Amino acid sequence: MRKRISLLFLVLIAIFSSFDRLSAQSKQKPNVIIVITDDQGKGDLACEGNKFVKTPNIDKFYSDAVRFTNYHVSTTCAPTRGAIMTGRHSNRVNVFHTINGRSILFEDEVTLPQIFAQNGYTNAMFGKWHLGDNYPFRPEDRGFHEVIRHGGGGAGQGPDYWGNDYFDDTYWHNSKMEKYDGYCSDVFFNGALDFIETNKDKPFFCYISTNAPHSPYNLPKNYFDLYQGKKYKDINERTLRFYGMITNIDDNFKKLEDKLDDLGIADNTIVIFTTDNGTAAGRSVYNAGLKGGKGSQYEGGHRVPLYIRWPDGKLTGGKDIDELVAHYDLLPTFVDLLGLDFNPVKKLDGKSLTPLLEAKNDTWENRILYMDTQREQNLIKYRKYTVMDKDWRLVDGKELYNINTDLGQENNIISAHPEVAERLGVGYESWWQSFVDEKVNERYAYIKVGSPKENPSRISAHDMIVGKYSGSWHQNGAITGTRAGGKWKIEFVEDGDYKISLRRFPRESNLAINATFPAQEKAIEYDKTSPAGVKSDFKEAFLYVANISKTLEIKADQDEVTFTGKIPAGKYDMEAQLIDELGRVHPAYYVYVEKIN
Repeated sequence: MRKRISLLFLVLIAIFSSFDRLSAQSKQKPNVIIVITDDQGKGDLACEGNKFVKTPNIDKFYSDAVRFTNYHVSTTCAPTRGAIMTGRHSNRVNVFHTINGRSILFEDEVTLPQIFAQNGYTNAMFGKWHLGDNYPFRPEDRGFHEVIRHGGGGAGQGPDYWGNDYFDDTYWHNSKMEKYDGYCSDVFFNGALDFIETNKDKPFFCYISTNAPHSPYNLPKNYFDLYQGKKYKDINERTLRFYGMITNIDDNFKKLEDKLDDLGIADNTIVIFTTDNGTAAGRSVYNAGLKGGKGSQYEGGHRVPLYIRWPDGKLTGGKDIDELVAHYDLLPTFVDLLGLDFNPVKKLDGKSLTPLLEAKNDTWENRILYMDTQREQNLIKYRKYTVMDKDWRLVDGKELYNINTDLGQENNIISAHPEVAERLGVGYESWWQSFVDEKVNERYAYIKVGSPKENPSRISAHDMIVGKYSGSWHQNGAITGTRAGGKWKIEFVEDGDYKISLRRFPRESNLAINATFPAQEKAIEYDKTSPAGVKSDFKEAFLYVANISKTLEIKADQDEVTFTGKIPAGKYDMEAQLIDELGRVHPAYYVYVEKIN
């Protein structure tokens, strides 16, 4: 009898253990949503002390989130995105500029959405990518299953659809151009809400990366009207428009929160709100006590908000975490926090923040972190940099600040603490040597043409490598005829017959090379590098790539000049030029490369 009871007991234990395992297996991994805005600084939120901007919904989220108060990103937009996507410093991954072919994320880097996809997640992105607009660098090539995005770094830039202005624009939907009705931020959030509803029953990663409040400061009238009246009379219109764009994002953030509640998935969804660099337009009104804004190596250029909420993970309650952390910590944090399968081939710069989130580590390492502003064709040592640890900021090797007592970086005390400056300086030297060892300046991201993944390839002067800065990267460069010389890094993936067409304006514009139109006058005023009257008519087109080196005449009313030839597979430098009647060289602002047959 005892034996039968013992046997029954063991059977019951086995059954209940089996139920427990099945229950654990059936519990879905948390969904992940990252909302990252463009050019919004730490001081551009009411919850951070701004008494003018209206952000009630993000403020409410802030009150219940875990907040990293000492979180740092790159000083401009594409570099921050490159670091978030790879867990590596942007200087390592070819994303240390926003143009010039140096905002294209190296093909051999493993991205966050690829890791999520390998672990059973369905991924989507909406808005700004800014890590490459051609194969194999587009978001749909890097782990995202659903994509709605504009081109380049913002509306009106070279890779963007011609004439986009934030209203009723055309975006790339999974590699195809598609017209959307409505204001840009509304379109991107609405796309995200549809994706979330469709994928509510399985784990998803949703990356909402708004181009707002980046310039141009176009916004719906009702949001501009919110910032009229006596309270705002001393604030310039540019900043008021900037604030109105932020309030529009705030309203969309509420729609996102409401959707998660309605679907019953809010508790098991990690929601992150952050921004990509310091403020672009709000600094004169309120800057959270920080020095500098977008592009600055001072604190205001790279210390930004990072709020995280996950109720099922007990990440709630309005807790502040003051430790020094950075954007490249997000990827290893997700891997650790969610138990994702990932074995990095390349060394990560980031480290998991899980011990801080779970309050399991009382002794967080006093890290030394580095941020700089490059924005040049190649990395340049000692260019606009800061070295940071928990107490100190060494700026450009000449200024030292105790950040705990001097947040505004007003009192340079390097002469009183030379040993600190030396210690941080030694760290910088070692850090920089790692880029030399990786031969970053010797590598380029090659746009691949002739692939069935993208044929024809639409390439713009935005990604042309130029020795000297010019406005050719923007649509206004094409309008004004900005002069520049440079080359593209192109890889023909197969031997074959190719057709290469040089244009001043993209095909969707339906404009001839020497077209004139009213928008030119406004753009010429905008682009001071090419004042009115500089450009004569274009007379010749020149192409040099692989075995083609040829000049063709530009005929009257011609919209593109086409070269054809047999090109063997390989990597090449491509030069494509439009030459005016005075012999002055301009880039072909748009080049279409198509493999025939």
